[in-house]
Amino acid sequence: MRFDILTIFPELFAPHLAHGVTRRAFESRQVDVRFWPLRDFAEDNYRRVDDRPYGGGPGMVMLVEPLEKALAAAKADRGEAEPAVIHFTPTGARIDQPLVRELAAGPGAILLCGRYEGIDQRVLDRHVTLELSLGDFVLSGGELPALALLDAVARLQDGVLGDAQSHQQDSFSDGLLDCPHYSRPESLPDGREVPPVLLSGHHADIKRWRRERSLALTAARRPELIAAARAAGRLSQADEAFLAKL
Repeated sequence: MRFDILTIFPELFAPHLAHGVTRRAFESRQVDVRFWPLRDFAEDNYRRVDDRPYGGGPGMVMLVEPLEKALAAAKADRGEAEPAVIHFTPTGARIDQPLVRELAAGPGAILLCGRYEGIDQRVLDRHVTLELSLGDFVLSGGELPALALLDAVARLQDGVLGDAQSHQQDSFSDGLLDCPHYSRPESLPDGREVPPVLLSGHHADIKRWRRERSLALTAARRPELIAAARAAGRLSQADEAFLAKL
C-alpha cells in the first residue's frame, strides 16, 4: 500500500518512520510513504501557501493552487484516477480500530495535512473523500494525526510485529479495552506482586482472568463499548455473568 503525504513540514515524519517496531513496514515498503512538500508547488517567489481569509478574522487559510497542484502530482505519480484523499480536521470522524483495519487492507490514500486556520473549502469540496480526527481537541496541523494513522496501519501488516498475535490482543481488537500486563520481577520491594493466576500456568484460567479484567476496565472507562459489544452479540453468558457482579 502507498500513502502520499501533502504537508508543509515533511521533516516531522522522519524520526518516527525511522524508529520503533513499525519502521519495518516503512523500510520494506509494505507501507510506502512519499512526501509532497507543499511549498514546492507555490506560485510566487516567497513559496507562499497561505493567505488571509475572506470575510476577515484571525489566522491564515491554505491556498487552493499549491494544494491542487500537489494533489495532481501525487495522483499522476500513483497512476490512479481517483485515489482516496483523507483530510485531518477536528470536524472529521474519529479514527477507530475498524477504520484502521479497513485502511490496512486497502491500497492506501493521499493524506492531506492542513495548517493554520484550515484549508480553502473549495479544495475539500472537490477532492477530499474522507475527513478524520484524533478526538475532540485541536492540533496545530494534520501531521500528528497522519503519523498516528500510519503507525496504526503499519503495525497491522504481516511480519511487522515480533509476534503475529500481538495486534489481535490490542485494545479495540475485539471492541473492548485491553487487559493489564505484567513482567519480571514477580514481587517488588514494596509488596506489589504479579497476580497469582498469571504464574499458574493454567491457560484457561489465565485467558478468563484477562477477559474479565478487559471487561471490568472497559465497563469502568468506556461503558459505551460494552453496550456496542452486547448489541453486536460479542459477549458470552460468562461475560454477562461477570459484568452483572461489577
